[in-house]
Amino acid sequence: MKKLYFLLIGFFIYSFCSAQVEITIPPIPQMRQYFHDRIIADQKAIVQLNNKKDSIFTATNDLDVNLQINQILQVHVNNMRAKIELDTSIDVSAKYKWLRGIEDMLSDFKNGYQSKLVKGILLSDLIIAYDEAMQLELNNQSIKTIVQQNELEVGNILIKNFALQNNIGIAESKEVLVYKMCQRSPKNILKILSQFPNVSFADSLIKVMAYRNPDQFYDYASAPDSLGKRIQTVDEPLVKTISQMAGMKTGRMFFPFLDNIYHYKISIDSIAKIAEDSNAYYKLLVKTEIEYSARLKNGDTPFAMHVLTEKLKRKAVEVYIDVINGLHDEKLDAVRFKCLDSLTATELYYLCVVAEDEIYTSSYLGVYKRIFQRMGVERSDTLLNWVKYDFYKKFIKMAASYNVLDDFLRKMNQAEAIELMKNFANGLEKDNTLEEAVDVADSYASIDDSAIKKLILSEVQKNLAIHEKKKNIRASVIYNLLNTIFLSEDSTNKIDVSAKLGIPPVYIMPKKLLQDSSGKIIIQQFFYGDKDGLAVFNSFMANYRNGLWKIVNKPEWIEVSSLRGTKITIYANRPFDTKQDLDQQAQDDLGEYLDSIGANPTIVIHRGHSYYVNQTIKQLPYSAKVVLLGACGAYHNLDDVLNICPEAHIIATKQMGTGIVNIALINSIAETLRLGKDLNWPVMWKNLQGKFIGQYKEKFEDYVPPYKNLGAIFIMAYKRAMEKND
Repeated sequence: MKKLYFLLIGFFIYSFCSAQVEITIPPIPQMRQYFHDRIIADQKAIVQLNNKKDSIFTATNDLDVNLQINQILQVHVNNMRAKIELDTSIDVSAKYKWLRGIEDMLSDFKNGYQSKLVKGILLSDLIIAYDEAMQLELNNQSIKTIVQQNELEVGNILIKNFALQNNIGIAESKEVLVYKMCQRSPKNILKILSQFPNVSFADSLIKVMAYRNPDQFYDYASAPDSLGKRIQTVDEPLVKTISQMAGMKTGRMFFPFLDNIYHYKISIDSIAKIAEDSNAYYKLLVKTEIEYSARLKNGDTPFAMHVLTEKLKRKAVEVYIDVINGLHDEKLDAVRFKCLDSLTATELYYLCVVAEDEIYTSSYLGVYKRIFQRMGVERSDTLLNWVKYDFYKKFIKMAASYNVLDDFLRKMNQAEAIELMKNFANGLEKDNTLEEAVDVADSYASIDDSAIKKLILSEVQKNLAIHEKKKNIRASVIYNLLNTIFLSEDSTNKIDVSAKLGIPPVYIMPKKLLQDSSGKIIIQQFFYGDKDGLAVFNSFMANYRNGLWKIVNKPEWIEVSSLRGTKITIYANRPFDTKQDLDQQAQDDLGEYLDSIGANPTIVIHRGHSYYVNQTIKQLPYSAKVVLLGACGAYHNLDDVLNICPEAHIIATKQMGTGIVNIALINSIAETLRLGKDLNWPVMWKNLQGKFIGQYKEKFEDYVPPYKNLGAIFIMAYKRAMEKND
């Protein structure tokens, strides 16, 4: 902070303030007494800003600093008042002006402090800065240096002050403040310049921002405002390249290739020739992604690479994944996967890794099979070399989730497979997000090969030792959590992961956590009106037509309430025609009804195909503590659920969702709670395993219970651990 802030901490300012002599204010003419009274009232109001009973302004937690600030508030301000009255060179009109200026300065501080826009410790800086600015103005000198030397908030109050409006340096001072705003918030430089596009340094910052954030820069360059027009006039290669694209209607089609265009490796004209051909455009995106990935590994970061990856994902989903997902009922693979006929192995690889959240289980397995069919010689290491190991950890995670990791590893030499899995568990701290660490956690739960699990655990423990020695807190937390979670998977280690990591119960969901204040448990089920939805809904209804439950029919939903045991009410929307969004309307109306009666569902169940999962997740209530996603591959939506319900227990399948398994799970949950018992997941899973035979036994094994959702457990534990470290 500015000079005085540091002085306040030291002995010098203490001595200075203690030695400051208060000037006696001469008799004040009645006509100016009003302004003096206003200043005195503001001084008192500032003292009492935090508490009406305070005798000093508690700007900080340090009493000595507070005393010094208050001395300046009282003595320095009173001395300014005295100097104004004693100075014979100031005419009567000017005396009014300066008294009003002091009052405005104190009032602006008070308002800024109450609005939490100005820190209390800046009060002394402001008062002294104002006194200095007043002397400069009286001598017809610029206040720019005062504005430069002080914090942004002090400068803002000074340039807006009534008495300083006509200072010869006011225009320059305003530019100084704009520059300070940019320094303080470098991510918002373009937003700030859009408000002040004519500052003298605008061109310099425009050039900087073109390199720092090309994607954001594109948006501002395309805007039809003053900043957009100014950007168009800047003569700098990258600025001109982005400006050219921003001026085109289809500029976003070319922007992913910005780096290659800028370096003359490809032209806009050549891209334009294939832009309308979805297959050719996707192939160019893949080719460029592989090239950029190789450069990135060599320490060279291409411009707007994330934009390229986002465009690649969008095209992968729009042109291919949506098509093969939409044909999920098609029995002939040749028909369902026909749109993939022109794609190479590497192009198919990217369909998997960039469309993780959208691809269905059967779609993934179909794409995976075709990757190796297109290779000639089925070698996993060759595939990874072709793509420069781009997204390889994501590919491994997905392979584990869809139970094809063993197959993938068998397609390379054992030594290479071992090295690959070692690398998979390394460098997790380098990712700014937790994505890779979560992928490793989820993969570990999906791997059946004990040798691979042992290898991953060993690498995690090695990394933990290294980073604890380096005192790298974040890295140590990541590897320590993974180590604990992985060890807890082996029951012989007798690790209570909840107690060890300080997180809510993982193996048990206590009944009391699901009950409202009256002891009732609210369950909400989401149904969808496609051709399977009505059958699933009728099956659900049939299970509750007995003496233990009462069904109440409403126009858009039903209510199923327990007649014995724990009070439970299940609300389920009717599966109306989904093509007309009637099921969505029923869900919305049910949600509004639950809100109106203060009913907060603590258990939420998705009953529909995987392409409806996101619709259910968007409607998840924050109160949900158990979430059952009974849809194909819904296991890949855990992050989305946890973003809404951070501590929810999630049940989901990695493969095919099955109605028979879903209803068995739902009945088991409802009946366990009705009997007044906690949801003990290991016990429930053991009991359910004995009820399925044949194909249904295999399908049930693909359902992941909450205590096996290692990625979800990791995220929850990481947040707790980092809060504790903070």
